Amino acid sequence: QVMLVESGGGSVQAGGSLRLSCAVSGPSNYRFAWFRQAPGKEREGVAVLWDSGANTCVADSVKDRFTISRDNVQNTVYLRMNTLKVEDTAMYYCAANRHGGYCSLSPTTYTDWGQGTQVTVGS
Repeated sequence: QVMLVESGGGSVQAGGSLRLSCAVSGPSNYRFAWFRQAPGKEREGVAVLWDSGANTCVADSVKDRFTISRDNVQNTVYLRMNTLKVEDTAMYYCAANRHGGYCSLSPTTYTDWGQGTQVTVGS
């Protein structure tokens, strides 16, 4: 089991950028992902990273705008978000699973979750 603590959320104007951080305490050879959930909507997978960052995938809705990466020394997973849109407004969560080195954007395949960080994009 790992402990995940997100940070870096905030308010930004459309077209702006943010970088979210997920500090990982515990084993680091997990599959990590970022999810988001807007009020009244289901939790949506955004990006996944595995094999210590050698492999990544992102959802079509954020392709070419969001990038997931990790710093193996700091044991931190990042989500870089560029060209933000109003529809990107949501609570963003970091998640992890010790099994499965593959691209899974389904929340049911993750066992460990952070508390979330809010991202608000204004028009």
